[in-house]
Amino acid sequence: MSVKSKIKTISWSVLGLSCLVLLVSAIRTKDSKACAAIDVKIEGATLHKFIKKADAIEVLNQNNIHTGKTLDDINLRKAEEQLKQNAWIKDAELFFDNHQTLHVNISEREPIARVFTMDGNSFYIDSTGLRLPATENATARVVVFTGFPSDKKILSAPDSLVLNDVKTISKYITADSFLNAQTAQINITQQRTYEITPVVGDQIIRIGNADSLNEKFTKLVAFYKNVFAKVGFEKYSAIDVQYHGQVVAVRKGEGYTISDTAKAMRQLKQADTKLNTVLNDTTYSAPLPKPNNDVNKNVSAKHETKKVSSATRKKSSKKITSVRNKTTNNKKPGAKKPKALMKKKH
Repeated sequence: MSVKSKIKTISWSVLGLSCLVLLVSAIRTKDSKACAAIDVKIEGATLHKFIKKADAIEVLNQNNIHTGKTLDDINLRKAEEQLKQNAWIKDAELFFDNHQTLHVNISEREPIARVFTMDGNSFYIDSTGLRLPATENATARVVVFTGFPSDKKILSAPDSLVLNDVKTISKYITADSFLNAQTAQINITQQRTYEITPVVGDQIIRIGNADSLNEKFTKLVAFYKNVFAKVGFEKYSAIDVQYHGQVVAVRKGEGYTISDTAKAMRQLKQADTKLNTVLNDTTYSAPLPKPNNDVNKNVSAKHETKKVSSATRKKSSKKITSVRNKTTNNKKPGAKKPKALMKKKH
């Protein structure tokens, strides 16, 4: 290697080392500076705020992070992890800018439903189905579900399916302004189906499971427009849209339950089986219908007339026989019949 090449190599090495020293020195200088300000921004939730700036500042104070604190003594990662432990915080990011201002950027989860359990406790869920604790400091005007079967932290498989249904129904209703305004609450039945209590009207709207929601709610809206607009909301006690291609509306005073429907289906199936048996049985004889009472009366009257006529004929016959007997008895014994007179022929 020539002397010129060696000098060039040494020069570049010295330059690189100098840059490294300057960088380390700058970092140390920055770390030795104090925190000048704290800027907290909370985003994500557009309608409901369950995380406040005071909550973030409290976490910073717990980690001894405040203005005037040297940057070298601040553990930003630990503060981030502690913020993320809050179920309402989806993400948190902390960093300093060139002016030694601490930026705290928080992404908050937004609830879409509040769920009340059978024991009376409640929680919120977000669009991912994550359960969020209810707090006394804030409430959200969201779709309300009642009758959730479990309070356990780890749900069973059936209860997890119910929670997924709650998420699916909530997202659909929340996306529709009319349905969102018309839905007061939704009850979870023991059969794990869903019944809506509307804001306007006192009827129950049965939607069944969480499948085919678009078809079911489309039928419901059409029923509102075509029926309720004409006869009013007070005529019906229940509206059932869970069956494909039809809407079952129950007028007030008429009984209708899931068990009655099941019973009717069983009876219909039994009747169909019996009908098929009768059609296939060639020896079967259908029972004769009972005659009408008016027909019975007419037939009885005819029979009475026949009886009277027969009796009259019998009496007449007896009288004729009696007369003949009398005539025979009046004849003298040995009397001869008179001979007929015959004219002689001339």
